[in-house]
Amino acid sequence: MNHLKTFVLLAALTALFMGLGYLIGGTTGMLIALVFAGGMNLFSYWNADKIVLRMYRAVPVDESHPEPLIRNYVADIVQMSADAGLPRPQIAIIPTEQPNAFATGRNPENAAVCATEGLLRALTREEIRGVMAHELAHVKNRDTLTMTVTATVAGAISALANFGLFFGGGDRDRPGGMIGTIAMALLAPMAAALVQMAISRGREYEADRVGAEIAGDPQALASALQKIEGWSKRIENPTAEHNPASAQLFIINPLSGRGADNLFSTHPNTANRVKALMELAARMGGRRPTLTATPAGPRPSATGMPTTPRGPWG
Repeated sequence: MNHLKTFVLLAALTALFMGLGYLIGGTTGMLIALVFAGGMNLFSYWNADKIVLRMYRAVPVDESHPEPLIRNYVADIVQMSADAGLPRPQIAIIPTEQPNAFATGRNPENAAVCATEGLLRALTREEIRGVMAHELAHVKNRDTLTMTVTATVAGAISALANFGLFFGGGDRDRPGGMIGTIAMALLAPMAAALVQMAISRGREYEADRVGAEIAGDPQALASALQKIEGWSKRIENPTAEHNPASAQLFIINPLSGRGADNLFSTHPNTANRVKALMELAARMGGRRPTLTATPAGPRPSATGMPTTPRGPWG
């Protein structure tokens, strides 16, 4: 079913891309857009995860990292991946202050999970485990392909719309004329809305459920979601603000810091997610995992520099 949804979504985005090409250059422009869209879709399938990781300047980490906090982070992901029957993903840290996390990759064999520096500083180890288990659930459910490819394609559609407005906005002889120009101005934000609507909110609920089972601690994930939402309203994620189509990748909407409209949000209401997790915790009997702790000092940044925790959840 996920493969079918991906196909339908890419077909819709490709049609939109071709429509923009027609408005810019007529039939020739539409054909060029079709060829370009086909190549872009193929390229996105194989490389979208690498594009997203580079976009967010993700830094790979492993068990050899000098900081105990980072080693615990890596060890927990490795252990939970094995428990979930998943191959070991690439593990990285994103150098931004906003606590958040995402997963990417076309399949479990080529997946990557990333947490921000702010997440590692703001949450407890149990909460970090809950968040990363949620991301592993996306990998297990094969949601990452859909989310990554749509983010890449939607970004290209917005870029094409801007290109058409910049180079053809005053050309009345091109297909669509001024009406086409206005249409393109509207289609760019509509493309982002299409991406948001195409990714079902049910994916997040399902990833919460599966992630809570992987980590064995629904309450920790519930607590983490509340904390991340609180921080996201106070700290901006500059890369996400400049690339809003990628916002769907994160566990909590990273655009909340600028009061983003939630009408087409891919993220369910956090209070509803917390309620569902607490109900799951009651059914699980409140069992919590036993952690093998590595002694840790002050919470560091991904570069290894100790950092004093900030805010009420530090």
